[in-house]
Amino acid sequence: MISERIRFLQEKSAERGKAGMPTHFGVDYHSSALSQYKDLPHAEKLARAMAYAIENQPVFAYDGDRIGGRIYYSKEAPITEACPALDYRSEAKRIFEEKYPKAWELFKNQLISRSAKGHITWFFDRLLTHGTDGYKALFKKALETAKDEKAREFYDGVIIMLDALQAFNDKHIAAYEELGNTELAKRMRKVPRYPAETFIEAVQAFYMQHIVVMRENPFGGNGPGRLDYYLWPYLERDIRAGRCTLEEAKEIIDELFLRIDERIYCADGWVEAIVVGGTHPNGTSAVNPLTYIMIQSIMDLNITHPSVYVRLPADAPEDLLKLCAKFMMSGNNRAQILYDPAIIGALVKNGAPFRDAVEYACGGCMEVGIQGMTSDFLYIGWQNTPKMLELMITGGKCLVSGEQYSCFKNEGGLAGYSDFESFYRDFIKEAKRITKIYLEEQDIYSEIAEKNRPSYLISSMIDDCLTRGRNMHGGGVRYHDYGGTHLGLPNVADGLFAIKKAVFDDKICSAEELISALEANFAGYERLRRKLQEIPKYGMDNDEADEMARRVVSDFSDMYLNYRTRWGGTGKPVILTFTYSPKAAGILGATADGRAAHSGVAHGIGPASSSMREGITAAINSCGKIPFEKLSGGASTMWDFDASWANEAVIEAVLKTFMDNGGQIFQGNTTPLEELLDARLHPEKYEHLMVRVGGYSARFIYLEPELQDEIISRMRHTG
Repeated sequence: MISERIRFLQEKSAERGKAGMPTHFGVDYHSSALSQYKDLPHAEKLARAMAYAIENQPVFAYDGDRIGGRIYYSKEAPITEACPALDYRSEAKRIFEEKYPKAWELFKNQLISRSAKGHITWFFDRLLTHGTDGYKALFKKALETAKDEKAREFYDGVIIMLDALQAFNDKHIAAYEELGNTELAKRMRKVPRYPAETFIEAVQAFYMQHIVVMRENPFGGNGPGRLDYYLWPYLERDIRAGRCTLEEAKEIIDELFLRIDERIYCADGWVEAIVVGGTHPNGTSAVNPLTYIMIQSIMDLNITHPSVYVRLPADAPEDLLKLCAKFMMSGNNRAQILYDPAIIGALVKNGAPFRDAVEYACGGCMEVGIQGMTSDFLYIGWQNTPKMLELMITGGKCLVSGEQYSCFKNEGGLAGYSDFESFYRDFIKEAKRITKIYLEEQDIYSEIAEKNRPSYLISSMIDDCLTRGRNMHGGGVRYHDYGGTHLGLPNVADGLFAIKKAVFDDKICSAEELISALEANFAGYERLRRKLQEIPKYGMDNDEADEMARRVVSDFSDMYLNYRTRWGGTGKPVILTFTYSPKAAGILGATADGRAAHSGVAHGIGPASSSMREGITAAINSCGKIPFEKLSGGASTMWDFDASWANEAVIEAVLKTFMDNGGQIFQGNTTPLEELLDARLHPEKYEHLMVRVGGYSARFIYLEPELQDEIISRMRHTG
């Protein structure tokens, strides 16, 4: 439950969030870089301009606040309008297209996406522990013994940004004193300048640095990660000293969550993830009372932000499992549950020490990175693997437009192969070539970001930037990895297995006949289509079909894992779907497993809806055969439930089965289908209705019609 005070704050927060507040941050940043700081060395110019924009943000202070600090993102001119010359993305794009003159065709034909940036977590607790003064002292000391000019530039930049953070904080003190809120003014005099001692001080220090970092790195997908883990010691001390109760802590968390939501109120797809629960470095459960409070808070408030994800350790308490089931049922489709043994195991298998791996968190949708040890390339985008398979079958001809794609190198098509293994080998070879081009683009973006987006403040809270004297893209970060997804791998597995059985093993049809059927979208080929549909699919607990899925996932994962980034990191397979299913469907022709053109792609690593004909247990059993040990960037699944069957006991049992099979990330919907259909007809009645889209939750009535259709068409499991 939430208090009357929180109800009042929520009403006012929603009003401000909907209205938005005008801001001039981007203009301040770029105009100052081109005016008062234009003659400074490049690195200092960027630091001074960012600090100027931070310090000159307006102060929003209101009656009833116990947490100080607000910024808004709505009604702000894009920064490229202020100064196109400082748009580092354009420079990276130009360099990339000079290296690969024909690569634009891959983007145009949606075989790969343009780069997405901003998915990251950081060690915010360091400012809570040291305070800005103490933290600045660390970098001043490092500056005295800096190894080279780049290190001096980095340390100077951090110091400038810490001063800006403190200056922005201090602007609030007079505003709260004028309101008569001397308690909050006194607190903001202490933190973040000095170390936090109490829970409310730790929350205040956290939030002030959080909103400043989100100005410095203003991309969706940045999140604080393990918030309960790093705040709990402060609350534990308060409880022992009699300074705070769990009930009082719940109200503080409620207000914090409202503040996060208010800043980006209308941006459902802007995912800032808080990951609760998890594992200690000694392997024991890190679940604590704040874990439960944060889950309950997001359920009670019924807001979009932040996304609260639960990490279940190996020895998860039974009451936490029950709360997760309740979260799935009553949390308005917000739940995303991560299983530590499977995810930590994948991180360790791929080179991270256990001590680092237990720090994993999601910066945004569901991509897995180690908190405070990776750059903001945790999720960079996708490659459209079902479309690649289509072009491999047809010899480069798009089944939707009829256009011949010169960017895909397979002129012969399926008809040119006498055995499945040769076809499969060449398909993997071509997909690997395209994936390598995409990852090389990220190296270019990283190089430009090192110079033009140094992110001094957030880099200061990432290992090992302090000791190396470099920002996160300059070689400072411990794991300089790029996380991306091969979209629709379950569909690719189904298509390949159908080709293997129908064309090569069982001789159901020739390659030419299959291609003709696909070109006709199966019109006139209904008998062949039925036979293709009868071939076992991944998701039916069929060993042969599941082995194909395992092979596909393994080979595509290796395309990322075997890549070495410019600072020695690797690619990280991140298997998600997000909002991309309708986009992929829009350009996808009929498929070899018997699906009509424009059918949506599967969610994450979960089987396609049409392939889960044997029930949810069989589907989870199939999923358990996937090589999760290779999926170090996380693999999501979507399990939507028929509302007439699902209850908390059922979901708890299904979740346990999922974990027993080694699954990584569990999410889904429990909203009755009838309610979704009615919301399409009468949206004014369903402002409250949230759905799990895939890696994030959103208000159903504001989703694009194609995305609404995709959610409505999903398999809803019954007993």
